[in-house]
Amino acid sequence: MHEIPNIITERVDDIPLLIEQMQRLGLPTLFDTHFPTHGHWTGLSVGWVSTIWLSAMVSRGDHRMVHVAPWVAKRLWTLGFTTGQAVRRVDCTDDRLASVLRRVSDATRWAAFASALTQHTVRVYDLSTARVHVDSPSASVYATVSEGGLCQCGHSKDERPDLPQGKGMQAVLDPLGMPLATDVVSGERADDPLYMPCIARCRRVWAGTGC
Repeated sequence: MHEIPNIITERVDDIPLLIEQMQRLGLPTLFDTHFPTHGHWTGLSVGWVSTIWLSAMVSRGDHRMVHVAPWVAKRLWTLGFTTGQAVRRVDCTDDRLASVLRRVSDATRWAAFASALTQHTVRVYDLSTARVHVDSPSASVYATVSEGGLCQCGHSKDERPDLPQGKGMQAVLDPLGMPLATDVVSGERADDPLYMPCIARCRRVWAGTGC
Protein backbone atom coordinates (compact mmCIF):
# COMPACT_ATOMS: atom_id res chain seq x y z
CA MET A 1 0.00 0.00 0.00
CA HIS A 2 1.45 3.34 -1.04
CA GLU A 3 1.87 6.05 1.57
CA ILE A 4 -0.08 9.20 0.78
CA PRO A 5 2.38 12.12 0.51
CA ASN A 6 1.88 15.21 2.63
CA ILE A 7 1.65 18.06 0.14
CA ILE A 8 2.16 21.62 1.41
CA THR A 9 0.93 24.41 -0.84
CA GLU A 10 2.08 27.95 -0.12
CA ARG A 11 2.47 31.18 -2.07
CA VAL A 12 6.18 31.76 -2.46
CA ASP A 13 6.01 35.09 -4.32
CA ASP A 14 9.24 37.09 -3.94
CA ILE A 15 10.04 35.88 -0.42
CA PRO A 16 13.20 33.83 -1.21
CA LEU A 17 14.65 36.71 -3.25
CA LEU A 18 13.97 39.28 -0.52
CA ILE A 19 15.31 37.19 2.34
CA GLU A 20 18.41 36.13 0.40
CA GLN A 21 19.16 39.77 -0.38
CA MET A 22 18.72 40.75 3.27
CA GLN A 23 21.03 37.95 4.36
CA ARG A 24 23.68 39.16 1.91
CA LEU A 25 23.37 42.58 3.53
CA GLY A 26 23.90 40.92 6.92
CA LEU A 27 20.64 42.25 8.35
CA PRO A 28 19.88 39.40 10.81
CA THR A 29 23.37 39.53 12.35
CA LEU A 30 23.53 43.34 12.42
CA PHE A 31 20.13 43.62 14.12
CA ASP A 32 21.14 41.03 16.74
CA THR A 33 24.49 42.75 17.34
CA HIS A 34 23.16 46.27 17.81
CA PHE A 35 19.83 45.46 19.49
CA PRO A 36 20.56 42.66 22.01
CA THR A 37 17.74 41.04 23.97
CA HIS A 38 17.38 39.98 27.60
CA GLY A 39 17.41 36.39 28.81
CA HIS A 40 13.61 36.04 28.74
CA TRP A 41 13.38 36.56 24.96
CA THR A 42 12.34 33.30 23.29
CA GLY A 43 11.78 32.15 19.72
CA LEU A 44 13.29 33.92 16.74
CA SER A 45 15.89 36.57 17.46
CA VAL A 46 15.30 40.28 16.88
CA GLY A 47 17.38 39.97 13.71
CA TRP A 48 15.25 37.25 12.17
CA VAL A 49 11.95 38.77 13.29
CA SER A 50 13.02 42.08 11.72
CA THR A 51 14.14 40.36 8.51
CA ILE A 52 10.84 38.50 8.12
CA TRP A 53 8.88 41.63 8.99
CA LEU A 54 10.76 43.64 6.36
CA SER A 55 10.17 40.93 3.75
CA ALA A 56 6.45 41.02 4.57
CA MET A 57 6.33 44.81 4.23
CA VAL A 58 8.14 44.83 0.88
CA SER A 59 6.27 41.81 -0.52
CA ARG A 60 2.82 43.02 0.54
CA GLY A 61 3.37 46.76 0.29
CA ASP A 62 1.83 47.13 3.74
CA HIS A 63 3.59 48.22 6.95
CA ARG A 64 0.75 47.44 9.38
CA MET A 65 1.82 45.06 12.16
CA VAL A 66 -1.53 43.35 12.69
CA HIS A 67 -1.39 41.60 9.29
CA VAL A 68 2.11 40.13 9.65
CA ALA A 69 1.30 37.10 11.83
CA PRO A 70 -1.49 35.81 9.48
CA TRP A 71 0.87 36.35 6.54
CA VAL A 72 3.57 34.31 8.30
CA ALA A 73 1.11 31.56 9.27
CA LYS A 74 0.35 30.92 5.59
CA ARG A 75 4.07 30.66 4.70
CA LEU A 76 5.69 28.76 7.57
CA TRP A 77 7.42 26.20 5.36
CA THR A 78 8.68 28.79 2.87
CA LEU A 79 9.98 31.09 5.59
CA GLY A 80 11.56 28.22 7.52
CA PHE A 81 13.31 26.88 4.41
CA THR A 82 14.64 30.27 3.24
CA THR A 83 15.83 31.41 6.70
CA GLY A 84 16.95 28.07 8.11
CA GLN A 85 15.05 28.94 11.29
CA ALA A 86 12.12 27.35 13.12
CA VAL A 87 9.53 29.98 12.24
CA ARG A 88 6.25 30.11 14.17
CA ARG A 89 3.24 32.37 13.89
CA VAL A 90 3.77 33.65 17.45
CA ASP A 91 7.21 34.99 16.51
CA CYS A 92 5.57 37.76 14.48
CA THR A 93 2.51 38.80 16.45
CA ASP A 94 1.84 42.52 16.70
CA ASP A 95 2.97 42.48 20.36
CA ARG A 96 6.32 40.93 19.38
CA LEU A 97 6.74 43.39 16.51
CA ALA A 98 5.94 46.31 18.82
CA SER A 99 8.69 45.09 21.16
CA VAL A 100 11.15 45.00 18.25
CA LEU A 101 10.06 48.48 17.21
CA ARG A 102 10.74 49.84 20.70
CA ARG A 103 14.25 48.40 20.61
CA VAL A 104 15.16 49.83 17.22
CA SER A 105 13.77 53.24 18.26
CA ASP A 106 16.92 53.83 20.34
CA ALA A 107 18.53 56.66 18.34
CA THR A 108 22.10 55.90 19.44
CA ARG A 109 21.89 52.20 18.66
CA TRP A 110 20.11 52.87 15.37
CA ALA A 111 22.84 55.27 14.23
CA ALA A 112 25.49 52.61 14.94
CA PHE A 113 23.39 49.97 13.14
CA ALA A 114 22.85 52.18 10.07
CA SER A 115 26.57 52.96 9.87
CA ALA A 116 27.52 49.27 10.12
CA LEU A 117 24.93 48.34 7.46
CA THR A 118 26.30 50.93 5.04
CA GLN A 119 29.88 49.77 5.65
CA HIS A 120 28.88 46.17 5.00
CA THR A 121 26.98 47.09 1.81
CA VAL A 122 29.89 49.08 0.38
CA ARG A 123 32.29 46.19 1.05
CA VAL A 124 30.05 43.39 -0.24
CA TYR A 125 29.13 45.10 -3.50
CA ASP A 126 32.50 46.85 -3.96
CA LEU A 127 30.79 50.20 -4.52
CA SER A 128 32.71 53.24 -5.66
CA THR A 129 32.90 55.95 -2.99
CA ALA A 130 34.76 58.47 -5.11
CA ARG A 131 31.85 60.94 -5.13
CA VAL A 132 29.04 61.64 -2.67
CA HIS A 133 26.13 64.02 -3.24
CA VAL A 134 24.69 65.81 -0.20
CA ASP A 135 21.42 67.71 -0.39
CA SER A 136 18.60 68.97 1.83
CA PRO A 137 15.17 68.40 0.25
CA SER A 138 11.96 69.63 1.84
CA ALA A 139 8.31 68.85 1.22
CA SER A 140 5.22 70.92 1.97
CA VAL A 141 2.45 69.03 3.75
CA TYR A 142 -1.16 69.59 4.71
CA ALA A 143 -0.65 69.20 8.45
CA THR A 144 -1.15 71.07 11.69
CA VAL A 145 1.89 72.78 13.19
CA SER A 146 2.57 71.59 16.73
CA GLU A 147 5.28 72.68 19.14
CA GLY A 148 8.32 70.43 18.79
CA GLY A 149 6.85 68.61 15.77
CA LEU A 150 8.52 67.87 12.45
CA CYS A 151 6.02 69.86 10.39
CA GLN A 152 6.92 73.53 10.80
CA CYS A 153 6.75 76.67 8.70
CA GLY A 154 10.03 77.80 7.15
CA HIS A 155 11.63 78.86 3.90
CA SER A 156 9.61 76.97 1.28
CA LYS A 157 11.47 75.58 -1.74
CA ASP A 158 8.04 74.59 -3.10
CA GLU A 159 6.95 78.23 -3.03
CA ARG A 160 4.18 77.35 -0.59
CA PRO A 161 4.90 79.56 2.45
CA ASP A 162 1.30 79.02 3.56
CA LEU A 163 2.00 75.33 4.33
CA PRO A 164 4.20 73.71 6.96
CA GLN A 165 6.93 71.44 5.72
CA GLY A 166 9.24 68.62 6.67
CA LYS A 167 12.94 68.60 5.83
CA GLY A 168 15.68 66.06 5.46
CA MET A 169 19.41 65.96 4.83
CA GLN A 170 20.69 63.03 2.79
CA ALA A 171 24.05 61.90 1.47
CA VAL A 172 23.99 59.45 -1.46
CA LEU A 173 26.59 57.73 -3.61
CA ASP A 174 26.82 59.57 -6.92
CA PRO A 175 25.70 58.50 -9.53
CA LEU A 176 24.24 55.30 -7.99
CA GLY A 177 21.94 57.18 -5.63
CA MET A 178 22.32 54.74 -2.73
CA PRO A 179 21.64 56.55 0.58
CA LEU A 180 24.61 56.71 2.96
CA ALA A 181 23.24 58.96 5.68
CA THR A 182 19.80 60.44 6.25
CA ASP A 183 18.62 62.96 8.84
CA VAL A 184 15.00 64.05 9.22
CA VAL A 185 14.55 67.45 10.86
CA SER A 186 11.77 69.95 11.45
CA GLY A 187 10.78 72.20 8.57
CA GLU A 188 11.97 75.52 9.97
CA ARG A 189 15.62 74.41 10.19
CA ALA A 190 18.18 76.12 7.95
CA ASP A 191 20.16 74.01 5.49
CA ASP A 192 23.70 75.18 6.35
CA PRO A 193 24.06 73.62 9.84
CA LEU A 194 22.89 70.23 8.53
CA TYR A 195 25.71 69.55 6.07
CA MET A 196 28.71 68.99 8.35
CA PRO A 197 27.06 66.39 10.67
CA CYS A 198 25.91 64.43 7.60
CA ILE A 199 29.37 64.61 6.01
CA ALA A 200 30.97 63.53 9.31
CA ARG A 201 28.75 60.42 9.37
CA CYS A 202 29.84 59.54 5.84
CA ARG A 203 33.48 59.86 6.88
CA ARG A 204 32.88 57.47 9.77
CA VAL A 205 31.41 54.98 7.28
CA TRP A 206 34.52 55.26 5.07
CA ALA A 207 36.73 54.69 8.11
CA GLY A 208 34.96 51.37 8.65
CA THR A 209 35.32 50.22 5.04
CA GLY A 210 38.95 51.10 4.44
CA CYS A 211 37.99 53.42 1.56
